[in-house]
Amino acid sequence: MGWMMGRMLTQPVLALLPEGAAEIAPGVGIVTGTGGGGLVTVQGLATFAWDGGDEAGRRLAAVQLVRLRAASQGQVAAAFGVDPATVWRWDRALAGGGVAALVPARRGPKGASKLTAPLIARIAGLDAGGKTLAQIAAATGVSTFSVRSALGRVAAREQDPAGGGALGGGQPAQPDALSEQDEDGEQQEERLLVLPDPLSRDAERALARFGLLGEGAEPVFAPGARYPLAGLLLALPALEATGLIGAAREVYGRLKNGYYGLAATLLTLVFLALAGEPRAEGATRIPPAALGRVLGLDRAPEVKTIRRKLGELAAAGKARELVMALARRHAAAKPDALGFLYADGHARAYYGTRRVQKTHVARLKFPAPATMETWVTDSGGDPVLMVVAEPSESLAAEIKRLLPQLRQVVGEGREVTVCFDRGGWSPAVFADIIEAGFDLLTWRKGPAPDVPAAKFTTVTCTDDRGRQREYDLADTPVELPITDGPRKGETVSLRQVTRRVPARRGATAGATRQIHALATRKDLNAAEVCWRLSGRWREENYFRYARTWFALDALDSHAASPDDPGRLVPNPAKKAAAAQVRRAETLAAAAEAERDARLPGLRSPAPGQASYLTNEMINALNAPVEAAYRELAAAEEAAAAFPARVRLGDLAPDMVRLEAEVKQITHAIRMAAYNAETALAAALDGHYSRARDEAYALVREALLTSGDIIPGDGELLVRLDPLTAPRRTNALAALCDLLNQPQARYPGTDLVLRYEAKPHPGLA
Repeated sequence: MGWMMGRMLTQPVLALLPEGAAEIAPGVGIVTGTGGGGLVTVQGLATFAWDGGDEAGRRLAAVQLVRLRAASQGQVAAAFGVDPATVWRWDRALAGGGVAALVPARRGPKGASKLTAPLIARIAGLDAGGKTLAQIAAATGVSTFSVRSALGRVAAREQDPAGGGALGGGQPAQPDALSEQDEDGEQQEERLLVLPDPLSRDAERALARFGLLGEGAEPVFAPGARYPLAGLLLALPALEATGLIGAAREVYGRLKNGYYGLAATLLTLVFLALAGEPRAEGATRIPPAALGRVLGLDRAPEVKTIRRKLGELAAAGKARELVMALARRHAAAKPDALGFLYADGHARAYYGTRRVQKTHVARLKFPAPATMETWVTDSGGDPVLMVVAEPSESLAAEIKRLLPQLRQVVGEGREVTVCFDRGGWSPAVFADIIEAGFDLLTWRKGPAPDVPAAKFTTVTCTDDRGRQREYDLADTPVELPITDGPRKGETVSLRQVTRRVPARRGATAGATRQIHALATRKDLNAAEVCWRLSGRWREENYFRYARTWFALDALDSHAASPDDPGRLVPNPAKKAAAAQVRRAETLAAAAEAERDARLPGLRSPAPGQASYLTNEMINALNAPVEAAYRELAAAEEAAAAFPARVRLGDLAPDMVRLEAEVKQITHAIRMAAYNAETALAAALDGHYSRARDEAYALVREALLTSGDIIPGDGELLVRLDPLTAPRRTNALAALCDLLNQPQARYPGTDLVLRYEAKPHPGLA
């Protein structure tokens, strides 16, 4: 009969609906009674009916409508006020257990409440003493939800006509709403629909198409449970501390009128980065609806929109100003971390088909097409500033170019030590650094005389993590001559701290070698000089982490522009000629050595014979040497004829530069995302026993966890699902309490963010 009914309903039908019926599909309507009952009609005939309170009959009607093909699952779900997945679950329940399986389980508390009068009084006393919700819950043995209930911080909920609970804002909950059980066995009264449909934004999208909406749609959140990616909202207080959105407003003002504004675009890129998909193409691997829910929109922007927005920002040509604005905010937020700044170059290798300037890529150990960038990190290794370096420029030249910008970031009169490796070696640049009011700390480059053993002693210091560092050091002054530039002939007076370490593998047992560090600061302990300089590896650790998780070396734009044909570059012919000179020098030295080796034999004949050298013998001995030196002179003359640098246009007219504006913008956004993630990881210290080893892994898990999002009166409650282990869930709860303290607001709204973590299943 059902099969025949389905065959009939596939034919064109007349839409016959009784008076007062709401249409589900053509010819199918539903009439809702005043007592909660209902009636479904098909072609004007009453087909299904249920009384008020008969939830099983109501669910049976919904499932049968789908099975008879009278309406689609989505149409039935919309008419019955549930999610399509709920109708699917009802169908599975009916198939597995019959009509009895459609009877809803009893909701509400299953036993007596633990909140007795004495316990409520104790909770109030602990709250008055300044304890957090988590601390009160741990002290009293109940859940944080029970603590909030005892303190009267749970909003009253009205009852809907069918007897179900309503949400905090008075919106009736759906009949299939989910009830959560807390850790002490009590049933929470909140009932949230799992993944409700996003609020309709069709009117705003229509306005945006005609440019009438303004810069962007405002975030609006639908209350619901188990939102995927809800954990990304944990990053917002830390992101606010980075000042990314404020810096972008300061630099760019606003975007063109459209549905996605500046804040939504930036948040999308930050959330993508924190979700492990930092490139625009990563938006194809994250459902737009899921990301849209944490943005307060119906859908997140997709790849074409993201690229278009980045192109609009790049067209303004203010990427460097954005990076500088972020750096100033970083300096204001973390002034104690700016005492030591680490500068280093980073080669971003290029694997495309265009011809790009080659440079040495340290991790590849050979020259390759690449774009050079200069990064500055603070004493903790967190990125502060980056600029795209000029091709063929050394780190020393880039540091000199960065000095005015560093002064703008740290402020006038601030004493800051700039630390860098041997790539920045240049006594002339050292003088420039000192003249600009900075101190310096670097390694000595090139051969240097060893310090006498008598000057070495054991020196210790305590690092920023409380660990003792011990070194075998000598502390001596040194004068370095300046051999080039306008300061040629001057000298730079520095402090040399020499560290004695075991010799490299293969040396004699017990042998040592000396490593020389140079500094201008006299107030630092010699051991601290070595420790601070070794802290440069924190910057390398950032490069490695950012390559893995934040697409540091990704090609975010395929655009390129012709390189400057007038730019002077090293002449490869000069390099080849210099190689010939070195070869000729080697041959001349070998010829001299061979001549000197033969002379003793000629001067010491057999006993009883006279010793003499004829002119012919001397000429024969000197002939190879003279020939080698003639070859050396010719090689030197040929090398001198080649200029050291030539115009790029004469050497490689098709050379291009990779697009840098979009890359700097994405660098700035990912720097903010990384710093926000680092702040969350640092906040776990003291709340997670393995924080030093697993803090970042825990934060990444928390950012990707699901949870409930509940907008209320002036606040946005984010209640996150448990993590993979009880200890991690407890750490997440502590992190939520810490994040509640700054009272951060969701960008673009007045909603104060409030975080909670659901108790881990099985915890008493």
